Amino acid sequence: MSKKIKELELNDLRKRFKGVKDYVILEPLKVDAATEYEFRKKLREKKCTARLVKNTLARKVFTENGIQVDVWSGPTILVWGTESIKDLATTVDTLLRDLKKDPKAPDKFKEKTAVADGQAVPLSVAKTLPTRLEAIGGVLAALLGPASAIAGALVGPANQLAGVLKAIEEKGSGDQAAAPAPAAG
Repeated sequence: MSKKIKELELNDLRKRFKGVKDYVILEPLKVDAATEYEFRKKLREKKCTARLVKNTLARKVFTENGIQVDVWSGPTILVWGTESIKDLATTVDTLLRDLKKDPKAPDKFKEKTAVADGQAVPLSVAKTLPTRLEAIGGVLAALLGPASAIAGALVGPANQLAGVLKAIEEKGSGDQAAAPAPAAG
């Protein structure tokens, strides 16, 4: 491959993977054209993209993007494209299990690893990571839980005092109405 072609491919990979931090990395094993077509079709339905990459070029682009993984032996397919690594990992894992319905059939794809926010994690862990919205909800719950307890502690005595004052006021107005009015004379 000439230097010019390598540079063109490298620039295409740089542009395509700019800003992408979540991937599932697979190795195709004994994949025929029909299986690959169905796999890519199902990925497109889930808004995912798959690309077979040259390992040396992908390693260089990943290093430039600050992603350190060591999975660059054998053929490599990168899958990316959903909003979270959890959605991506779940989608890919479901597709891999669907392809493996026949226990006698050989594995079509082997999972190498997943990359979540630039960090390599096993696919099983990637499926359990929270989505962005779930993480924000967890942080808010952690912040608002103690804050609501403090607010309740501050408001509770004030509500009790207001109740006592209202009872005294009602009792005082009731005493005045029960007292006889002085005779006009």
